[in-house]
Amino acid sequence: MQRYILNRVIQALIALVILSMVIFGLGRLTGDPVLMLLPPDATQEAEDLLRASLKLDQPIPIQYWQFMSSAAMLDFGDSIKARRPVMELIKPKAVISLKLGMVAMAITLSVGIPLGVLAAVKRGTPLDSGANMVAVLGQSLPQFWLGIMLIQLFTVHLDLLPASGTGGITHYILPAFTLGWFVSAGIMRLLRSSMLEAFDGEYIKMARIKGLPEWKIVWKHTLKNALIPVLTFGASYLAAFITGAILVETVFAWPGVGRLVYDSIIWRDFPVLQSLILMIAVVVILTNLIVDILYAYIDPRIRYS
Repeated sequence: MQRYILNRVIQALIALVILSMVIFGLGRLTGDPVLMLLPPDATQEAEDLLRASLKLDQPIPIQYWQFMSSAAMLDFGDSIKARRPVMELIKPKAVISLKLGMVAMAITLSVGIPLGVLAAVKRGTPLDSGANMVAVLGQSLPQFWLGIMLIQLFTVHLDLLPASGTGGITHYILPAFTLGWFVSAGIMRLLRSSMLEAFDGEYIKMARIKGLPEWKIVWKHTLKNALIPVLTFGASYLAAFITGAILVETVFAWPGVGRLVYDSIIWRDFPVLQSLILMIAVVVILTNLIVDILYAYIDPRIRYS
């Protein structure tokens, strides 16, 4: 078990280093922020002075080393646009995105898992057909379109829910539902397929021969063995929930990490952009590492793979 976990940790660290290089390089492809901060008639001398003050005059490898050395100490430098420490900008946004992500995940799990189990148990019934219809719609409708339609219905026409900003629990309903519906649909379909496959297992047949109650067979034995593909799918989107979804936060003017990523791309704010994406990468890699370890506990055979 220890060897399995060590291998996964080493793989995660290698992936993080490679991702950091890609993130740092791609950020520079968005353009030169100096050109956006200075007026069109600025002299070359003014451009050079500003570039030097922003530490953008060094070769790319040196800039990368300086950034990673500081990031290891949780110092991500100053924002080019706001001229404030990056962490001062990120911390309040991360808290707001985390709250939204937790509400979205609660909706996802409370809808996706029960529907997936019921669709498998009631295979071929109207309940199964209805759950499949919900799943197809959830995975085929673009999130930004769904968000706009929800705003049009519940805000413009019915005047029931706010369309933007933060505040009370009502502000979370539309963006959280928009975030969670796609993942709920995916979890439902995956869980249904996995459980139908697990129902054909010899251990399930043996449990029924022994006379175990059907609810125990479904929720204790079958569900446990059907969770591995669901964990893989859900973990990747859990990371997205926690770190903020750019499209959804932009549609609902939600002042979280996703919106900050969008703004930093528009303004070519390299320190903010690369810090945010690096943090998102860390969350994604850490989430997948935790899922890999959970695999080993759910299915002991994986420990020796």
